[in-house]
This record gives sequence, structure tokens and C-alpha cells, in this order.
Amino acid sequence: MKPASLFLADGTRFDGAGLDFEGVALGEAVFYTGMTGYEEALTDPSYAGQILTFTYPMIGNYGISHAAAQYPRACVAGTVIKQLSEHPSHHASAIGLGEWLSEQRIPTMTGADTRSITIALREHGTIWAALAIGEDALGRAEAELAAFARDATTKGLVPSVATKEEHRAGKARGPRVVVIDCGVKRAVLRELEALDAAITVVPFDTSAEHILNHDPRAIVVSPGPGDPTDLRGTIDTLTELLGRRPIFGICLGHQLLALACGGKTYKLPYGHRGGNQPVKNLEGGEVIVTAHNHGYAVDSSSLPEQLIPTMINLNDGTNEGFRHRDLPVAAVQFHPEASPGPFDARRLFAQWFDEVGLL
Repeated sequence: MKPASLFLADGTRFDGAGLDFEGVALGEAVFYTGMTGYEEALTDPSYAGQILTFTYPMIGNYGISHAAAQYPRACVAGTVIKQLSEHPSHHASAIGLGEWLSEQRIPTMTGADTRSITIALREHGTIWAALAIGEDALGRAEAELAAFARDATTKGLVPSVATKEEHRAGKARGPRVVVIDCGVKRAVLRELEALDAAITVVPFDTSAEHILNHDPRAIVVSPGPGDPTDLRGTIDTLTELLGRRPIFGICLGHQLLALACGGKTYKLPYGHRGGNQPVKNLEGGEVIVTAHNHGYAVDSSSLPEQLIPTMINLNDGTNEGFRHRDLPVAAVQFHPEASPGPFDARRLFAQWFDEVGLL
């Protein structure tokens, strides 16, 4: 094990021990509250550019299967763990978490006081940070963090994880659905294919004209990392597509659709991350437990009259969904594909397909 430290931009420092890969990870320090689902979280494109602290004390006890991965590689900038399980026990485990993180070249600190880190982030909110592994990295981390924090933005995050070229996904031969990829997870594509959708995935900066050339029956705007206002071109494209095809937005897609319809978004103090967020359906009254991973939210008070709020977060009252009064447009802030997380919301894909006539 190597010396390791997490440096927050406010001067706070937390020490621990590092895994084999040495280096400095720079990004936003955030925490994840799930007890399981670490493979899904570490490979979730929405975590791009973030240093992820796991609040659950032991991580890695069932190893890495590769089957649960949401992306071909780890997407986090770095990770912090209190106790790393060195001897995973699960029939599907292909490699230990620690070995996999080193293979993925992800700076990782173990033995950390993750409770104190979580409390610090709850008090301060999401903050720029540096995670340093090894003596050389420790010697330069604070200077690199200071330089990074002066000019840091989220503008490069979506391009770092979104597809560069359009492609087909799955083997279904049903209605054509175009997925605008802002950092799509495999689970989203899996759920669409399960509904027999013939999927075409296009880059986030694809024009409305090109999307319509595919003659899709519907359009899905994927989750992804960063500030939705970074994607001005995608917002303009969605504005152009409104009323021309049914559109469904997920997480970042929810925020982008709200902006395209004239709403506003804002940065949350520390974001929602984990698989235990209670959401109330304002139209039916039921409460579902949902998976979240986002640092920004839709401002409910800014929603134009044509957008009807459909769901709220019971922890803090933030908007969790809306639908258009006249057009086949809807969106949810959480992850109905539930990877990682509970299965309560998976039915929303089929429900929306039914509403727009795809089933």
C-alpha cells in the first residue's frame, strides 16, 4: 500500500492508503450512499470527472463480474473506500475490485475515514478535490488542485463518455427509437431492447435533421455527466424536435428537455447519488424508491405553463419529473433502468411506450 490523501479545495485533508496505481485525480468530490452496486457506479458515465466516496464501510465483497458494467471502462476520476474486501466471494466474480481499479488506472484510497468525508461534503457541498496516491503525487497534489480549481468546468465531460459515431444497439426489430447519447448506460439500452425497440444511438451533438432522417417513432435523451447548460447545441436540437416526435428524457436528459421547453436548472448543494431516493408521483400518489446520480436539478418554479410537474423528491422537494400538457414529451430525473438501484421505476419505460403508441 502507498501513502494517499484526499485534498479538498477548502484546505481539508483526509489520509489513507493507496492501491497500486499512482497519480493525482482531479474532479468533484462526491459521495454515494448505496450498499451495493459499486461496479455499476464506477462504470456509470454520469460519474465522469468525479472522485467518488463510498459511504458504506466495506466495498468489494462480491468482486467485479464485468456483466454489471454500464460502460466499457471505469468512468470515475478516483475513488475513496473505507475497507476494501481483498477476498471477494461470489460465483460471478471475475476479478477483485482492488485489482480491477488498478488495471483501470483509477487512483484509489482505502482506509479512509469516509464518515468524516461524507459529513464534510454534507456541510460544504460538492467541492473540487484532488486524490493523490504515492509520494510524488502527494508532493504536487495541492498545487495541481489550486490550478485546476481556478479554471475547472464540466464542459468536457459529456464528450469524454458519449459515442463519437452513431451505431445500432441490440437486435430487436420493433419500432425505431433514436437515443441521443450524452453518456448512455448499457442498462438504458437493455430496457429499450426488452420492449423490442430497434435502437439507433447518435452523438449528443447530432442535428435535428439528421435524427429525423432515421424516421424514428420516438427519441430518448440519455443520462450523462455535468452541467446541462454546457450542451447548448443539444438543447437547441431538442427545441427543434419538440412536437415532431415523442421524446423521453432521463436524468441529464430530463434537465435538457426542461431547458429546451423554457425552464431553468440549478446546481444542487451536494447532489443526489445512490439507490435510495424516495420519489412521490403527484398524479397517482404512490411513492417509489429510485436510483439517482446527478449534481443539477430542474427549477420547479421555472417550468413554463405547458410543463406539468409529475413527481417530487420526498427528501428535499426537488422536481423528479414532468410531462408536456399537449405534446408526447415526458422526463424523469432519476434512473428507471435501476443500475445500480431498486427496480421500482423500471415499468416507466413500458408505461411511456404504451402512452405514445409503441406497444
